[in-house]
Amino acid sequence: VQLQASGGGLVQPGGSLRLSCVASGNILSTNTMGWYRQAPGKQRELVAAMTSGGGTNYADSVKGRFSISTENTNTVDLQMNSLEPEDTAVYYCTVTYYSGGSTWGQGTQVTVSS
Repeated sequence: VQLQASGGGLVQPGGSLRLSCVASGNILSTNTMGWYRQAPGKQRELVAAMTSGGGTNYADSVKGRFSISTENTNTVDLQMNSLEPEDTAVYYCTVTYYSGGSTWGQGTQVTVSS
């Protein structure tokens, strides 16, 4: 599976951004699709993920502000509202496989600043 992420950028605090990730290849082998982020000097952390059955999981810091969704089986979007400077990071799309392992897309920078 190959992943192509888009939608990052610069936004003011309180603003919104929508990230999109398109997967190509053997997507039927994927168990979950989701987003991680890594801020400077910090470890990569889970932001939100969705299982093939539609279950979702969110980091506590983004609950109520971010929403993960899929329009079809090969895309996963992350709607980010009420953005805070602490959300500034490189965001990575990822999939995990039923057989184990994962694939990561290229990161997309999100900067929240006035």
